[in-house]
Amino acid sequence: METMGDFFSGMPAVATRLFSFYASLQAFIVLIRTMINELIPDQTRTYVLSKLQTYWFAPPFSQLTLLIEEDHGMTPNEIYYAIQAYLDTKIPPSAERLKVGKTPGDNNLNVTIAKGQEVPDSFQNIRLKWVLGTKRDYNGFDSTFELSFDKKYKEIVLQSYLPHIIARANDLKVTDKVLKLYSRSHTQRGGDDSYDYTGDWGFTTLKHPATFDTMAMDPELKKAMIDDLNRFVARKEYYKRVGKPWKRGYLLYGPPGTGKSSLIAAMANYLKFDIYHLELNSIRSDNELKQILVSTTSKSMIVIEDIDCNAETRDRGDSLYQYEPTIAKLTLSGILNFTDGLWSSCGEQRIIVFTTNHKDLLDPALLRPGRMDMQIYMSYCTYDGFKTLASNYLGVTDHPLFGEIETLLKNTEVTPAEIGEEFMRSDDADVALGGLVEFINRKKIGGDRMEMERATKVDEGRENDDESEGIGVAST
Repeated sequence: METMGDFFSGMPAVATRLFSFYASLQAFIVLIRTMINELIPDQTRTYVLSKLQTYWFAPPFSQLTLLIEEDHGMTPNEIYYAIQAYLDTKIPPSAERLKVGKTPGDNNLNVTIAKGQEVPDSFQNIRLKWVLGTKRDYNGFDSTFELSFDKKYKEIVLQSYLPHIIARANDLKVTDKVLKLYSRSHTQRGGDDSYDYTGDWGFTTLKHPATFDTMAMDPELKKAMIDDLNRFVARKEYYKRVGKPWKRGYLLYGPPGTGKSSLIAAMANYLKFDIYHLELNSIRSDNELKQILVSTTSKSMIVIEDIDCNAETRDRGDSLYQYEPTIAKLTLSGILNFTDGLWSSCGEQRIIVFTTNHKDLLDPALLRPGRMDMQIYMSYCTYDGFKTLASNYLGVTDHPLFGEIETLLKNTEVTPAEIGEEFMRSDDADVALGGLVEFINRKKIGGDRMEMERATKVDEGRENDDESEGIGVAST
């Protein structure tokens, strides 16, 4: 039987063995650490350790994940695009997946996070993690953002953090917004014409340099246009009080070359609004037009150029009007509802612009107030418009030929586009203005000749009518 003395006498040997084991373990750990440090890069070690800490030390079942999809029902999800703008400013130096793009004319690269990339963030000492992903739906793939955080901070995230992101994104739009010009790519969702057609908005950067200062317009009309735009963007509460959707309709009409497209660009640059360019001839149904309307964003312009080229918008009394119901399913009623129906109230600060060369061909229902709130006639170039063009192109505000040109413009129809083309022929003001005088004189002579030929044909027609009437009387 082992005595107490035997037990204590054996303790030194046990201690020696334990110390020897501990020393061996320490040596092994040092060896492993040295191998890890030499063979595994620093970034990889940091990444693995952070994952292990998250997995081993995070409280179980405490994480909450919010899913933010690109679309909310039938409309774009405002918070999604706010997050997209916000996270582009939060890309970490350690990011491993990024998207890089550049549109023609841009000076800088556009760098954004790619699918699967994690972006850490913090708010009021709360640690948050963003991940960009995708979700498949009946239209294809839809982008999503996932936000993960400790569920005990749910109210702070919903009530404070997400509103903070929206406010920050709005600030970024004001200071760094790059205007975009959208158009639709048309794809068929079925094998024959009975299927719905869908299209996604593609865009390019809007680099049009037109401003109200460069527009060759009547000064009073230009001022009225600017005042109307200023009133519109500042009257949110007014529209709410009177019970009207916060939108505005403009009709730009006049001969080709009078600056309708340039005025649209000047409006967009002035308001900092994106442009959605729409071709009615590519739309196959009223329902598709409705879906297009709700897919546009607030603070944007929807532009439909040459509205008179669409058969549905023609005046029913016009002899040129022809309608083939087997070809087009888009109706005038659908277009009218697009401009001022219930669906037009989806979104705020939206401007609808129609252009036409022939206002008289449009159906009167399209022109009433509430649909086209302001009708702007883009006329042939006036003397004031000419002086604006001379200043823009030639850098001159006065010249001996100005008086002669003023007289010529009163009697000759010349578009701003034609004058601009003449000015581009020479950088010398004397040469350019002299060439413009010659051009207007040639056009005036040509116009007078055409008028004489037209009058001659009218006279010949009257003579033929008189002869026909005389023959008719003789035969009775």
